[in-house]
This record gives sequence, structure tokens and C-alpha cells, in this order.
Amino acid sequence: MSQAKSTEINPPNLWRLETPGHQGWPRTARVGDPNKYYMVSTDSHANEPADLWSTRIDAKYKERVPRIITDEKGVQWRYTEGYRPDRVRVMSFEGEDWLRQQSGAVVEERIRDNRGDGVDVEIIFPNKGLAMWATPDPVFASAQCKVWNEWAWEQYGAHQDSMLPCAAIATGDLDSAMAEIERVAKVGFRGLTLPCKPIWGGHDVDHVNYNLPHFDKMWALIQEADLAFTFHVSTGRDPRASRGNGGAIINYVTHSLSPTIEPVANLCASGVLERFPKLRFATIEAGIGWVAWLLEAMDEAYRKHHMWVRPKLQGLPSDYYRAHAFASFQEDPVGLTLAEPFNLSDNFMWANDYPHHEGTWPHSAEAIERTMPMLNDTQRAKVLGLNAARLFKLEVPKHQQLAAS
Repeated sequence: MSQAKSTEINPPNLWRLETPGHQGWPRTARVGDPNKYYMVSTDSHANEPADLWSTRIDAKYKERVPRIITDEKGVQWRYTEGYRPDRVRVMSFEGEDWLRQQSGAVVEERIRDNRGDGVDVEIIFPNKGLAMWATPDPVFASAQCKVWNEWAWEQYGAHQDSMLPCAAIATGDLDSAMAEIERVAKVGFRGLTLPCKPIWGGHDVDHVNYNLPHFDKMWALIQEADLAFTFHVSTGRDPRASRGNGGAIINYVTHSLSPTIEPVANLCASGVLERFPKLRFATIEAGIGWVAWLLEAMDEAYRKHHMWVRPKLQGLPSDYYRAHAFASFQEDPVGLTLAEPFNLSDNFMWANDYPHHEGTWPHSAEAIERTMPMLNDTQRAKVLGLNAARLFKLEVPKHQQLAAS
């Protein structure tokens, strides 16, 4: 029996079992369904060793990696160069909350956990490693990313039938970024993850951004290597900008999720996707409810501010989004309701966010049944796995390809 099935579902998690059922669905997300949808979790997370960077990084950086320091009063503080220090809080978890906190470190257990949740393939992102970009020193960021990439391939590279890690790229130092993209492409990675803002920190008009020709040679390399690239939430700037009452909610919504809009607008409005027509990219863990609004807002700005817009585009910004972009979510009924009327069924991708608390594991079937009744069978098949297969060039079993025809 798996640990997920044997762990008590404690009262705060009982809502996860709620489902209206799947009556009328020709197939389901249930593991026992012989016609189960092909399912790709387009966002899951590693559970890296705490000493990964301190033991593997170049000796000159060992004293700079994220670390925990105990002050004179015995209070522990977590230090990361680009973040304000935060106090380490000892918290006790129960039931499934404890399970999520502990899971994901062992490859065989990951495969078992995800198979038990209906997932055929998981796309893996850093966990502790999301702090790799949190430094004003882009060369140091690149060194940290290389450590993660080497470790991730050691861990997951032999299991590409079920898990695909995304290689982390620090874009603040373009030469280092180019070298690492070339290296990981040769190793066999199928996807990259870039920070939402290429230069770490708050808004600064002097920082280069993805809309500028500065990055053209990087886009050319990514296109030539035929790699998907992604922007994961909470990268590029410190998401913990609020403190005090409601801070956990304010930071999550305002300073983690919403900044993921910026790289999308940068690419869709700037002509990058005209110059590099084979690029394909995704926002990760930021949800999808905002996508329809963003497309309408970009198109409105293009039409009404035409006198200021440079360069003139061959289409509208929304055209480039639909042709090149994807967005992942866990539970987002608002976004799913907008999928058909805004022609976005080919752009949305589901994820269980294993093993994070924000995710749906180990009750993804119930979450899918709660949030996807408005989709038809073809749309569900696309959102649950076929769109991800296009993005990451995955081979879909023949009996699960029907809805794509």
C-alpha cells in the first residue's frame, strides 16, 4: 500500500475528496479507468538535499549559498543573498499536510506517487532551488543553476518515460546562459526554466528584459535546439514583499503569481515571436484565469496606442500567445470556463504540483471532476496531457491520441 493511501486524511484536507462525479464523461482521470486520459503534470517539484549547493558548488561560492544561521538568542534565520532574511519557524504538520512536506525525495517513490494519482509524465522544477536566481550576482546564479541541472539529470535523466526535469538557466549573464543552454541540450533536457525577470530585483528601467534585442541570440539558440522554455512563479524578484496581517495571501497572489504576466507580455508584444517563429513557452503554477484578460488588454493597448507602439506587428499580441504560449494551473474553474469562448483550449495545461500543498496530489481525480465539467472530452484530453505533449515533444500512446485527431 502506498504511503498516500495509508496516510490519514486530516480534517483540513477533507474538502479535497469532494467531487460531483464524472457522469456522462466517456473517460476519466481515474487510475482504474482502462481509457484514462493521458495525463501530464506540467508542474511538479524536486525535493533536493539541503546540502546540494554547499557540497557541489565551486569552493569560491560555498560561503554564499543559501544557509541557516543561529543568532545570539538562539533564533534561526534563513539567509539568501537576494531575499530579506526570514526567521525559520518550526511547524508541525499532520496527516496529508505532513505527507506533502516529506514526499518527493526518492525517485521510485515519486513514480509510485504520481502513477497512483493518474499522472503518466511529470515535468519537474526546482523546489529549494527556486532561490537560485535570488542574487544580484548573475554569475553566481549561473553557478547555482548548473549545480541543480547536473543533479537533476543524475536523478531523473534515466526515467524520461515518466519524469522530465527542466534545466534552470540564469539569464542575467547572457554568455553563461548560452553556454549552459548548449550543454543541457546536448545532455538531453527537453525544457528550460528561466526567471520571470532576467535581472534579479525590483523594477528597474535600466535592467534588460526579454522584449529587447539583447536576448535575440539566446532565442535563436533555444529555437535551434528545439527546447520548450518556461517561467515559474516566484522567480526574478522576492515574492515576500508584504509582511504582517494577510501577508501569506498577499505575497502569493500579488508578488508570486501576478509577476508571471510580465514575461508573457514582453514576448507577445515585442516582435520576438515574429523573429523566432518556432519558439514555444509556458508560464508555470500561475493559473489561467488571467490569460483571457491579458490577451484582451494587450490587444486593446495595441489598437488604441498604435501611434506609440514599436515595432508594428503582423498580428495582434493575442495571436502570438495562442500560437506559441501555454499556461499551467492546478484548480482554476474561472480560467477553464473561459477556455472555449476565448479559444484557449489548446493553450492550457493541468498540473498536480506534486508534492506541494498548493497542488492536487494525491486527490487529482476529484479536483479534475470538480473543475472540468464545463469541458468536453476533447478539451479535457488536451488540457490534461495533449497540450503538454506538444510543448515538450512527448510521445502519446496510440490509444490516448484519439481526441487529438
